[in-house]
Amino acid sequence: GITGATGITGATGITGATGATGVSITSNSMFACNTTGSVIPVALGGANSIPLPNNQNLDGFTVNGPSTIFTVPETGRYYITYQVNTTVALGVGAGSRILLNGTTPIPGSILSPAVSAATFNNDVIVNLSAGNTISLQLFSSILLVATLLSTGGSVGAALTIIRIQ
Repeated sequence: GITGATGITGATGITGATGATGVSITSNSMFACNTTGSVIPVALGGANSIPLPNNQNLDGFTVNGPSTIFTVPETGRYYITYQVNTTVALGVGAGSRILLNGTTPIPGSILSPAVSAATFNNDVIVNLSAGNTISLQLFSSILLVATLLSTGGSVGAALTIIRIQ
């Protein structure tokens, strides 16, 4: 049959309860850098971690006294990015890497250019456990000294870690 005219709209119902707050995956993140132009002795095979004492924003991470070792607060999957900028190119055989727990280079974080370089940067995604430590290191096949960039507020080295899962 024939349909009649549409009636008036009824009153709006009451608002339902607010849902639970979701998990913020990136709640664990950190940034630290070196803008002081530190002189870094680069031992054969690598031994000294780069100090990152400036502009620290640690968000749950902890750092040791010399600002070279950062402790992961929560187990998860992390994105790590770093850069190292030196005042002069380091020789062939010099490189950079991220160390896990002070001794194990994280696969994919190692950068060893085939030519002399003054800039090193790399990114990696890795599973980390609460309590793991992360440090940034230069290494070389010969003994050398690297001076980090510092002129005009330049960043000589920086490390960013973000939990993504």
